[in-house]
Amino acid sequence: MTDLKAEFEAAAERVQALDERPDNDTLLKLYALYKQGSDGDVSGDKPGFFDFVGVAKYEAWEKLQGTDPDDAKKQYIALVDSLTG
Repeated sequence: MTDLKAEFEAAAERVQALDERPDNDTLLKLYALYKQGSDGDVSGDKPGFFDFVGVAKYEAWEKLQGTDPDDAKKQYIALVDSLTG
């Protein structure tokens, strides 16, 4: 396992233990960076119009299209670090 992948997975575990729930914009950024870092560019069909949360998640991930997964992992780690102090 590479150091970056290990750091990424550790950050994903740390974010689950946050004392306070981040605001919705931060949660969407975390989701999008995690998905881009783990799965790459957005895939699958966009959720239906009435699935507001699903659409927001899809669109946040879609904005990162073309971002290198390793760069997304680094950004995710940095964001989690800022949230955990």
